[in-house]
Amino acid sequence: MSSIVSSGLDRIQEERFAVLGGERVGLLVHPASVDRRLTPASRLFHEAPGVDLRALFGPQHGILGQTQDNMVEWEGFTDPATGVPVHSLYGANRKPTPDMLGEIDLLVVDLQDVGARYYTFIWTLLLVMEACAEAGKRVVVLDRPNPIGGLEREGTVLDPAYRSFVGLAPIPMRHGLTVGELAGWFRSRYAPSLSLDVVWMEGWRRSMWFAETGLPWVMPSPNMPTVDTAAVYPGFCLLEGTTLSEGRGTTRPFEIFGAPFIDPEALVKRLAAYELPGAVFRPLSFEPTFQKHAGRLCGGAQLHVADRDRFGSVVTAAAVLSAIHELWPADFRWKQPPYEYEHEKLPIDILAGGTGFRSDIESGLSPWDMARSWRPALDAFDREIAGFLHYA
Repeated sequence: MSSIVSSGLDRIQEERFAVLGGERVGLLVHPASVDRRLTPASRLFHEAPGVDLRALFGPQHGILGQTQDNMVEWEGFTDPATGVPVHSLYGANRKPTPDMLGEIDLLVVDLQDVGARYYTFIWTLLLVMEACAEAGKRVVVLDRPNPIGGLEREGTVLDPAYRSFVGLAPIPMRHGLTVGELAGWFRSRYAPSLSLDVVWMEGWRRSMWFAETGLPWVMPSPNMPTVDTAAVYPGFCLLEGTTLSEGRGTTRPFEIFGAPFIDPEALVKRLAAYELPGAVFRPLSFEPTFQKHAGRLCGGAQLHVADRDRFGSVVTAAAVLSAIHELWPADFRWKQPPYEYEHEKLPIDILAGGTGFRSDIESGLSPWDMARSWRPALDAFDREIAGFLHYA
């Protein structure tokens, strides 16, 4: 299928890198930073006439996508292909230091997001913007599709008292924005002095899912193998805040979930009673190869999204947690800290952006009542973000 969307990386090539103005360039990338021909951005910038590439930067999971799990840091090195220094933004520093920015005039950001608040690449973007504003450096964001579309928003909006590296700004669990749109909003709130340019996509519409763009899907992180994974992730990442396996260590992370104490048939029967739109659960037994319950037989289910337009990832995840909490109250547990550099607050609370989600599960509130309680904050966010939406 030929591409009907041009990403920001495709567009900057078409425009002969004119937005860079001949200045010294830093480039923040990861494995999914490729053009429509699957050529890495780092190679394109290194080989382009007139582009002065001075440094590379990489986010969580490494610039090569080499680190598998959360809180696995990586160190900078010299890139053998280009000879330029590679700076880690998921190690001793998550925000670029003045020394890191010393040899550049502007920092280009080309990161594939998945549309969920907990996906840390957008927070690396925010910290980069803050650092560049402080250092008087320019930022250029190469926009990419939100792979799960830009029409829907779901879940709770972050309470600023629960800021962490899985949520540094008050946005919903499923935010419905592109990286470029987020950058504009971030600047207005956190870096008003920043010189920001966005190279917008061509051909993208808010109703599009990634498969409709014609662009190649490359795993942006090791546990985001497919767009199907991205579709369920805004809700099912919440399982990281429990002792349940969220499917890490299987070939379908976030679509597969369970624990040794779960009876798959009983779980799926209970979930069917919720009549969750677009969701079909299949009883499943599995054995994770790493992370939670590694090498142990787990009972659980695989989530199949039968109708992505009706499917709500967050309300579906709330139903799963409610069902397991109800059926196995003696075995269900919330995961204890640390989690993503937070050592005091419960992981579920920093993921959910407050204590309300956990309290609702514990009190037996229905998933549908939980979803209704999220609506006022989502509506307020819709109003706040309206002026930053670039795409029809």
